Amino acid sequence: MSARQGPLNGIKVIELAGIGPGPYAGQLLADMGADVIVVDRPGPALPKAVDGRGKRSIMLDLKKPEAVEALLKMVASADVLIEGLRPGVTERMGVGPEACHAVNPKLIYGRMTGWGQTGPWSQMAGHDINYISMTGVLNAIGKAGQPPVPPLNMVGDFGGGTMFLVTGILAALVERATTGKGNIVDAAIIDGTHSLMSFVHGMAGLGQWRTNREANLLDGAAPFYRCYGTSDGKFMAVGCIEPQFFAAMMERLPIDKEAYGGQHDQSKWAQQHKMLEEVFASKTRDEWEATFALTDACVTPVLDYVEAASHPANAERKAVVKDGKWLHPQIAPRLSSQEQADNFVIASRGGDYSAVLAEAGLATSDIETLVAGGAVVTG
Repeated sequence: MSARQGPLNGIKVIELAGIGPGPYAGQLLADMGADVIVVDRPGPALPKAVDGRGKRSIMLDLKKPEAVEALLKMVASADVLIEGLRPGVTERMGVGPEACHAVNPKLIYGRMTGWGQTGPWSQMAGHDINYISMTGVLNAIGKAGQPPVPPLNMVGDFGGGTMFLVTGILAALVERATTGKGNIVDAAIIDGTHSLMSFVHGMAGLGQWRTNREANLLDGAAPFYRCYGTSDGKFMAVGCIEPQFFAAMMERLPIDKEAYGGQHDQSKWAQQHKMLEEVFASKTRDEWEATFALTDACVTPVLDYVEAASHPANAERKAVVKDGKWLHPQIAPRLSSQEQADNFVIASRGGDYSAVLAEAGLATSDIETLVAGGAVVTG
């Protein structure tokens, strides 16, 4: 797949190297055809992985004035810049929004932080678990009476962070087409995660959500919305909320419907939990999958990420691409004008000096003045 195929073909993005939500935002933009140039730092760093696909890389020591000047020359022809440093850091480096807009007023300057550019906690460190703990998300996940369970870093970093940064960038690009002016996107993980809680706030306003864990429709309290263990130590996910889907599940289970009782009779939920636990424990996960496949029962196997890649429901859509040692999630969302990918190229650190420097009007001989100690590190 060409790295430039897609609706963002012709959009140049500069990504200041980081980890987590910023690089993932760059990946999504590159997936859609943008030319994403990662500005890597000299010295030890995590190796490039899936979030480096479709990008180019140049290494600059931004502690050097010459490197800052080179970056600003790159900014002059860019459409977007992404940075995920603490508020004020890029300003002190000389590549903050004001300096960048001085050379390119049309630039979209995307800022990714945990707590936002302003506020009493803006300078404080944090990780996904901290951000979601401050929004009500973490408190809602897990078993009643036990510590909350962190849902990997999907909700905060990548849901509340990356997705809102990308949304802001795309909105600013659309606005620029009308106004001709750039913008600054202040994407704070805590803000995006609050926004993701809109559904919960809506349910609470209707009197249908409580702050306790395992006390609500979608948090494991209901027998028809939780996971059940199978005889082989694996699990099935049950999500038959609507009555017709619940009926489709019950039709395929060896349970006396009268003894089970009504779906929403909460006085019988404890008994219903136990009945379903016993039934699902009587067969293997694969046996239950065969029972419920292609039905509207909303009962599915719980897969690990390797199993998921090869499952027919995903494999037929090429939802995950096996490329050497990597499992690459397919480009998403799918646009009718863009072909699916069958392979990806992951950038190597500093591997695109010549082309990127030439585009910025700099000679390759300038490399030694831009990288600490003149050392070019690739791989």
